[in-house]
Amino acid sequence: MAQAKKALVKSKKQRTPRTVGGSVKKSTPHSGVRTYQNYIGGKWVDSNSGEIFENINPADTRDVVGRFPLSTRQDINDAVNAAQEAFNRWRRTPAPRRAEILFRLGEILIRQKSALAADMTREMGKVLKETGGDVQEAIDCTYYTAGEGRRLHGFTTPAEMPDKFAMCVRQPVGLCGLITPWNFPMAIPSWKLIPALVCGNTVVIKPAEDTPLSTYNLVKACEEAGIPPGVVNLVTGYGETVGAAMTTHPALRLISFTGSTETGRLVASACADRNAICSLEMGGKNVIMVMEDADVDLAVEGAVWGAFGTSGQRCTASSRIVVHKKVYKQFSKKLVERAQTLRVGNGADPRTDMGPVINSEAIEKIRGYIDIGRHEDGATLAHGGRRLTKGEYANGFFIEPTVFTDVTPDMRIAQEEIFGPVTAVIPANSLDEAIEIGNGVRYGLSASIYTQDVNRAFEAMNEMYTGIFYVNASTIGAEVHLPFGGTKATGNGHREAGTQVLDVFSEWKSIYVDYSGKLQRAQIDDVKI
Repeated sequence: MAQAKKALVKSKKQRTPRTVGGSVKKSTPHSGVRTYQNYIGGKWVDSNSGEIFENINPADTRDVVGRFPLSTRQDINDAVNAAQEAFNRWRRTPAPRRAEILFRLGEILIRQKSALAADMTREMGKVLKETGGDVQEAIDCTYYTAGEGRRLHGFTTPAEMPDKFAMCVRQPVGLCGLITPWNFPMAIPSWKLIPALVCGNTVVIKPAEDTPLSTYNLVKACEEAGIPPGVVNLVTGYGETVGAAMTTHPALRLISFTGSTETGRLVASACADRNAICSLEMGGKNVIMVMEDADVDLAVEGAVWGAFGTSGQRCTASSRIVVHKKVYKQFSKKLVERAQTLRVGNGADPRTDMGPVINSEAIEKIRGYIDIGRHEDGATLAHGGRRLTKGEYANGFFIEPTVFTDVTPDMRIAQEEIFGPVTAVIPANSLDEAIEIGNGVRYGLSASIYTQDVNRAFEAMNEMYTGIFYVNASTIGAEVHLPFGGTKATGNGHREAGTQVLDVFSEWKSIYVDYSGKLQRAQIDDVKI
């Protein structure tokens, strides 16, 4: 257990952030680069360490987006204390009133959408249309989940005994720690934050160290909306200190984590050691199945969007494409031709189709898998595979969209999560074989099928062991009013989004009211009819 407590707790595919001059230093004013603060107890404050780290634009590493507090365990303690102090007042605030404040938050995000998207593109890299979608997801989540403030349904049920009333209601979990990733730096924090708040919890949130600005912007909007001091607390910093301090803090009743499967297991271990609730959303190795009767052009567009949207840096990315042999050559040729047309560049340029990957560690990992694919017996590197380093690419983390063909299901590039713009095309002889290949990985997040046969669509829908399934669409595109999450190594059974997320951030209380005026012993006394 000691190992788990000391573990590096990072958001999905994190790196150690670039610091000022290659090392950590004390916060000092700097012309042209803003220095941000933590948000604790309704106040913007520096970290106890007085140190900072830099937030770097992955499309141009010369561009410092901002400087953020390099926080310590003491900062987490301060934030937890603030959340504890605010908890009783917030949980006693009627849920419809809590929801009214969240509706105001949604209105603020709508007004600021363009600016928030631009900030996100600058710190994360994905194209403006995608960052606009990220902000819109937060807006949708806020409006949808705030509506639960006038529901938060429990239920009544007949009691076993006469003159007895039985019902159940929801109550907040308590203090929640939220650890969020860099690939959706406003959408995923909103998936956790908004349901936690509408249920009456108070929170401490740690954003990914690669993208703290977008979560800062979300918390700033919370402040503007009038969420009381201490209800939402923001602490930035490294996973090895801030994340570890959160997962082991005795007062944080729940940890909600999105990140890698390996780190998620350490988070779960640390939570189990102190009997805390743990909600995990982790990796994926998602499959598109293309049948011989599919609209091949539509399937190619879906594969391109699923594999190369967000530069492949989605847990739902279409990193495997299983294609029926009757259309395999046609599909592969069209996929490669379409990948060749994608313009890679700075996401702020409206002409760009695919932006950079997040950092140098991501570059090395993705290139490592491309080398593995090159050397796996039988696989063909049909397009891409190179890091782009000249001209406009000289100061960024750019990799070509990459397509491997003639891949077999047992190859590492078909089994392991790469988290980059790399997809593997695998031939299959039948729907049954495609389903077997699709299910033949450790993950179970998302899958899709392209077919014109409704019977095949329903068979695949029934047989694929994933948390999400699409018909004639890619493996990405979840909507906030349906549950989000996966099976097997993708998670631990919880779901985000939809009304199902309320079961993460609330606990059930069963209530019995006996108005008989006498002792009644359930399961013991015989009830006379």
